[in-house]
Amino acid sequence: MPFPTIGPIEGVIFDFHATLVDQGDGATWLTLGWATAGRPGTPERHLGTQRAAALAARLDRVWEDARGVDPTSRRDTSAQAHHDVFRAVLDDAPDADDDLLEALYAGVTDLWMPYLDTRPTLEALRTKGIRTALISNIGMDIRPVLARGGISHLMDAVVLSYEVGHVKPEPEIFAYALAAIEVAPERALMVGDSWRDDGGAAALGCRTLILPRTRGDLHGLDQVLRLVG
Repeated sequence: MPFPTIGPIEGVIFDFHATLVDQGDGATWLTLGWATAGRPGTPERHLGTQRAAALAARLDRVWEDARGVDPTSRRDTSAQAHHDVFRAVLDDAPDADDDLLEALYAGVTDLWMPYLDTRPTLEALRTKGIRTALISNIGMDIRPVLARGGISHLMDAVVLSYEVGHVKPEPEIFAYALAAIEVAPERALMVGDSWRDDGGAAALGCRTLILPRTRGDLHGLDQVLRLVG
């Protein structure tokens, strides 16, 4: 089969976590969960600085650690599985009892906000007539996060693994997003933070940009506009 001819980019598919949206930090998440669980004071005051910091560090890496418990991303195929894997990852945390874990899970999306360069990038793509899709391995509806961040109207399609029954890097989920925006693979750009998951788009012939996870308000999404031209 001959290689496709390079053409202009007509559509961009974005990953969600750590690509368009920052997930916040574990310490703030713990403080919010602590209050939601009705605990008095602060985690630091009740647990001590070191124990609170250790639990916050576990929250910071909870979804990375989930790969050890759930290497096939079963958590992203249903809401129940997503909840259960979260609990399995943290069930051995000494200072996280059932009530606190449930409060933390209930607020899992509360800190998720778009990077400062997310909306300008999406707006620029829309001005250029470039179609956009969001694709995410996730076991819950993240559309409220998009609405809260003011970027829902800048997405032509939202493709969530638990709704379509496939997870990245399976080719089916990328094909679903391409079909939703009616763009051929060779005319699409995939943008994500994980070579393991988002790199799966390259198997379909999509040009793929990996922007590794960063800290801070900006994520370097101006690189997308440079590639689109």
